[in-house]
Amino acid sequence: MVEYWNSIIWPMLEGAQMTVLLFFIAIIISIPLGFLLTLAVKSSFKPLSWLAQTYIIVMRGTPLLLQLLLICFGLPMLPIVGEYLVFDRFVAACIGFILNYAAYFAEIFRGGLLAIDKGQYEAAQVLGLSKLQTTTRVILPQMFRVALPAVSNESITLIKDTALLYAVAVPELLHFAQTAVNRDFTIVPYFIAGVIYLIMTLILSLFFKWLERRYKFE
Repeated sequence: MVEYWNSIIWPMLEGAQMTVLLFFIAIIISIPLGFLLTLAVKSSFKPLSWLAQTYIIVMRGTPLLLQLLLICFGLPMLPIVGEYLVFDRFVAACIGFILNYAAYFAEIFRGGLLAIDKGQYEAAQVLGLSKLQTTTRVILPQMFRVALPAVSNESITLIKDTALLYAVAVPELLHFAQTAVNRDFTIVPYFIAGVIYLIMTLILSLFFKWLERRYKFE
């Protein structure tokens, strides 16, 4: 019995490592990229603003799974340049997640900026702060505090969306759960996978709640 449970759980935990790795890569890169997109949208240079807005509309308006399939299997089929766009499946998945979630984080940060009273900018000018000082010392801390709950929700969604790796043949948690189900004709691995996902999202939720409490009292 112990050997049987080990044959199910340990491969799934190895798959969970891939899930966690993708999550950290995507979150670390997509958050700053999303902020840059927010700045581009607010840019006074209209072509840049329109380009950023179009990108956000496209990435948020099409399914993440479709984007992953396009990057993994569609780009290599392009004439002339296709041979240079063949990526490792995990790398391709990382690119897809980063590009997709950057668009969502961009909208979150834009909302955070809109929530800041214009009087904050005026007060910073009265105090003689430069634009850089105003942005880094006044605007960004407040924006982050406002956007934090939405960032938390999006990050939890990211954890769950990593299951889409299964569709592009990356051996993550759900892949090993499905393998065990097909091998043993039992749905128990699905429940184990659900528990592992719940544990990961719970840990992430507790981390963001700690961040919210910290920034609430600062």
